[in-house]
Amino acid sequence: MASDDALPTLKILLIGPSGAGKSALLMRYCDDEFDPDTAAATIGIDFKIKRLAVRGKPYRLTLFDTAGQERFRTLSTSFYRGAHGVILVYDISNRASFMSMERWFDEAKSNTVEDVALYLVGAKLDKASRNREVTQEEGLALAEQHGASFCEASSKTSENVRRPFVEIVNQIVQTPGLLTNATAKRRSGTVVVDSTTNNGYFSLPNCAC
Repeated sequence: MASDDALPTLKILLIGPSGAGKSALLMRYCDDEFDPDTAAATIGIDFKIKRLAVRGKPYRLTLFDTAGQERFRTLSTSFYRGAHGVILVYDISNRASFMSMERWFDEAKSNTVEDVALYLVGAKLDKASRNREVTQEEGLALAEQHGASFCEASSKTSENVRRPFVEIVNQIVQTPGLLTNATAKRRSGTVVVDSTTNNGYFSLPNCAC
């Protein structure tokens, strides 16, 4: 079996407003953990590494969890360089969270290569029965408007957590030129993160990885 270093590497960002559930989604997917008592706003940018096989071929994913707070926007913008895919996350129980997604789509499109894979996730699906403020139809319509795939998911119950990661990788590998263009843009940066030292989340300085 090939080592992780020998696998094709895909860079995927998770973006969206603070509190939308990005970190919880990533932690559930990578570590199968959910702990609301330790939930806290991401400071700057954190990342995890995950191996995923799609269509019988393994890939090495570098998954970047970006802070939603305004004071970190300049920091996170540099991390769009070389991204193959962007997962945009909002909270289905928070109308304001959903209404901010147009701005996040605009930011993603203006900072990534052409044909970057986009995926919209309505997080906190476990709240649907009692606190839903955004319908599934609204989420789907917004995704279609921006050429993105869509699903709703719950990090608490694990429902649909794996789906956006599998489907966005499938979209990436089926898009001619995306792998080449994104990799070329990433190599144009001056700093490369050595992700082999990552044993979980840790904050990173501003860089062009």
